[in-house]
Amino acid sequence: MRTIQLLLVVVGAIAVTAVAHRRGMQSSMVVVILAAAVSFIPGLPRFELEAELILSVVLPPLLYSAALNFSFPTFTRNFKPIMALGVGMVVVSTLATGMVAWWVVPGLTLVPALVLGAVVAPPDAVAGLAVGRELGLPKRLMAILTGESLVNDAAALTIFSLTVAAATGDHTFFDNPVLLFAYSAVVGVGIGFVLGNLVHWIRMRLRDSGLETALGLVVPFAAYLLAEEVHASGVLAVVMAGFTLGHHNTDAGFATRLQARQVWSSLDVLLEAFVFAYMGLQCRFVFAELHPDDWLEFTLAAVAVLLAVLVVRPLWMLLTYGRIRLTRKLFGRRRGEPLPGKYLVVMSWMGMRGVVTLAAAAGVPASVPGRDAIQALAFVVAVGTLLIQGPTLPWLIRKLDISAPQEQAEEEAANQKAREVSMNAVRQAMVDLYNQPPPGVTPEVVERFKQRYVAAAQARRAADDDMDSRMRSLREVSVTVRRAVLAAQRQALGRARDSGELDDETVRRELDRLDYEEAAAFS
Repeated sequence: MRTIQLLLVVVGAIAVTAVAHRRGMQSSMVVVILAAAVSFIPGLPRFELEAELILSVVLPPLLYSAALNFSFPTFTRNFKPIMALGVGMVVVSTLATGMVAWWVVPGLTLVPALVLGAVVAPPDAVAGLAVGRELGLPKRLMAILTGESLVNDAAALTIFSLTVAAATGDHTFFDNPVLLFAYSAVVGVGIGFVLGNLVHWIRMRLRDSGLETALGLVVPFAAYLLAEEVHASGVLAVVMAGFTLGHHNTDAGFATRLQARQVWSSLDVLLEAFVFAYMGLQCRFVFAELHPDDWLEFTLAAVAVLLAVLVVRPLWMLLTYGRIRLTRKLFGRRRGEPLPGKYLVVMSWMGMRGVVTLAAAAGVPASVPGRDAIQALAFVVAVGTLLIQGPTLPWLIRKLDISAPQEQAEEEAANQKAREVSMNAVRQAMVDLYNQPPPGVTPEVVERFKQRYVAAAQARRAADDDMDSRMRSLREVSVTVRRAVLAAQRQALGRARDSGELDDETVRRELDRLDYEEAAAFS
């Protein structure tokens, strides 16, 4: 029965997402609202999955896909703001929300209140980043928000395990929270790095796009489960594996990159639609355990906790970056380019909660006092932030009129530089082929192919259509030469990226262009 329910949820969520996209609406909100309404159908059984299943099946591919398309150098350049949000913000949110819950929720003691704080601490950037991409937010702002989403889940789940252990009297792998977090982070990152390089080594010897893509689908689950098996951070293992394989993407074949891009894009849509549908379907059942006489007290407590979650992030941003700006003015410190005030306002309002909050709430043991209240309040926070911040975020972005003309100019200059690197590689590859031609290829053939290839590359169209009759008999030779040229272009782009001449995003865009060019030429 559960399998049929799962299929119906997935199909329904995808259909609603498609309609929402067509009508220009935020699909996450539409799916949550409709699913919540469906949950009140009389006689509808509860569709519930184990928390561990959500964390180990739904979360890893979403994180892995984001890490694959994220630049590790960009992560390091924005390391301080990412860690301030991904770790500092999670700790502060846990403490602040926990203290408010301890104060306002009847019968909830301090430690279970901190469990609730850890449950609602990590923002889910899926909806916020989707809005940001749609409205064209600047790259630096998107980089910080994406980096935060890759780090905050690990911090929140570590704090969650500590607070649950304190509430139940159990012991964690390390009783010291600092040692536990350090161990989880270091070992998790190490497992992801080793696994990523091992998979890259295997992938280079498969040379089959289907097998390589299938292997890539296994990586996030393997990284997460391996790390969790040794009590390390599965989240950081998944992220590091994605970083590693994303960095080595220039070594893969064009068919593998094109195929993987479509597969992960489809999987992202599928999982995101399912997550929001799952959130909505829990609506009626989450509150079923509450006694009717407790509704007024619960409503007041839920409003207070939700307000605490909404307010603590802007306050943390104000205190953190206000202090940095004050220090700059008083002492004249100029380390790095400060974030514009408009960026800080948008970042402070991107605090929607999602899959990790719901999974952690479902994973609260029955022995934790106040478990029913914790789960109900977590649901209110997750859905409340989505319905309050979700509709207002696009309005806020438009109202602030955030743009980065300098960044756009730099991006265009980087694209031009990438094309220059690519064309220089073409010329050098032609010289090498002319001096040492492949078997059966004369220097005159290479020269004629060179003239036509360069012209076609500059015009962005394939050269095969206008080959004269004498060259058609040499198609196999031209394919060999062109593939050698494309390989040289990719190698040159990889060297430019590794030397810091080009950033990862620019190299990826140029690789995409070369991949589609090769696919069109050899399909």
